[in-house]
Amino acid sequence: MKYSHKLSDAVHVLSYIEIEKDGDLSSKGIAGSIESNPSLIRRLMSALSKAGLIITQSGTVSPKLARPAEDISLLDIYNAIDDDHNLLHIDEKTNINCPVGRNIQQTLDGAYEKVQRAAEQSMQEISLQSLIDDILVREADRNR
Repeated sequence: MKYSHKLSDAVHVLSYIEIEKDGDLSSKGIAGSIESNPSLIRRLMSALSKAGLIITQSGTVSPKLARPAEDISLLDIYNAIDDDHNLLHIDEKTNINCPVGRNIQQTLDGAYEKVQRAAEQSMQEISLQSLIDDILVREADRNR
């Protein structure tokens, strides 16, 4: 992953930008919500900007989504922050003198590819807006 960020951090940043439009959208403000540090938030926001998910301007604290939240999928966010695009990784250190060690990597390749395709299809179907809506519903329920 780029910078060691998790998908959840990227979703958090994007949701925060959309929900807290009139709040503190500085990297320090967002970092406070994630309990991270501002420099990591700036690097994450840079990756999201390069991927065309947010718009930022140097010298101003006014990040915004580059397109409507319903048009941003979880897969878009995942692709923005993950360089290798593999959810599962095969152990490359196996004993080639063992029948399992000799064959496990090739055996798992097909299975992991199937899982990857299914996960990406599911992520494509989940919009940032649906996640934001869920956050807002949960917050409203807490305030009752």
